[in-house]
Amino acid sequence: MWKLDLDSDFFRILDKDRNIAAYFWPDYGQIVPENKYDEIVEKMHKNGDAIPGGFLTVPMVKFGLFANNLEVDVLQLSSKLEDANARIQVWKEFLLEQHMQHSIQMSHTDNDMLSLTFPIKFQQNTSLDKAKLLAVLSPTLDALSQRGLL
Repeated sequence: MWKLDLDSDFFRILDKDRNIAAYFWPDYGQIVPENKYDEIVEKMHKNGDAIPGGFLTVPMVKFGLFANNLEVDVLQLSSKLEDANARIQVWKEFLLEQHMQHSIQMSHTDNDMLSLTFPIKFQQNTSLDKAKLLAVLSPTLDALSQRGLL
């Protein structure tokens, strides 16, 4: 159901309809020297080097309020905020159940959306091979999807 698309030093995670569902930022460890970062990361991918995990960034909530020239009345505003709050509550329950460390930030692609990033630690180091990464990321992606969070 999921597909990984490498872009520089991170992966876009695409759903079955080829829409971006999430981003995965591998933990490459300490890259030295820093000025050779791109070259070293590219070589790590070519060699299929193993990594301990990384960070998953997913869309958390879209408000539908922060578009240019948007005009709404108080009922529409209230409805959009209630919808956003309901989505936040689902995330809150999931995060508390899973005891997940996380951070929330404005989406880098949509100023009307918040994104949630959390660390993923693999049970064993996993190759930067797309199929192998997908095998270890899919259970988390599937769980989020089943809860309606992706």
